[in-house]
Amino acid sequence: MYAFTLTPGQPKPALYRDLVEAALAITQDEPDGVANMANCAALLSEYLPDLNWAGFYRMVEGVLVLGPFAGKPACIRIALGHGVCGTAAATGETQLVPDVHAFPGHIACDAASRSELVVPVHRNGAVIAVIDLDSPLPARFDADDAAGIEALAQALSGRI
Repeated sequence: MYAFTLTPGQPKPALYRDLVEAALAITQDEPDGVANMANCAALLSEYLPDLNWAGFYRMVEGVLVLGPFAGKPACIRIALGHGVCGTAAATGETQLVPDVHAFPGHIACDAASRSELVVPVHRNGAVIAVIDLDSPLPARFDADDAAGIEALAQALSGRI
């Protein structure tokens, strides 16, 4: 059993520090990347407010393939450069999208999603996955969220 002291509602930098610590604790000594992604998707869903989807897409033979997540069923495969996730994977850069309907080529897996944050996970200079967060609220994510999920991606890069 895992017990964490993450406190929803605390300032974002502190929340993300706690979230990264919890993710490192829950993935410590576990070699299975899928299991680690599953537990981290659960942490994201549990402790970040106003999400309707939180999870991972894995890079498999040059395409993003759905990984562990919390939320409604999602698109299974996303080509590089397509949608927010495919753009993050193709560019290797975080995508902070306040209005998904204004994002060219947005892929609507859940019509309720209004904003999205996608952070690539790098290992040895290559994107190996992306962390994808969706919210039903417009402009839900900000620079603090991006920095926090980037720190999580860096911490997990050797564990997924």
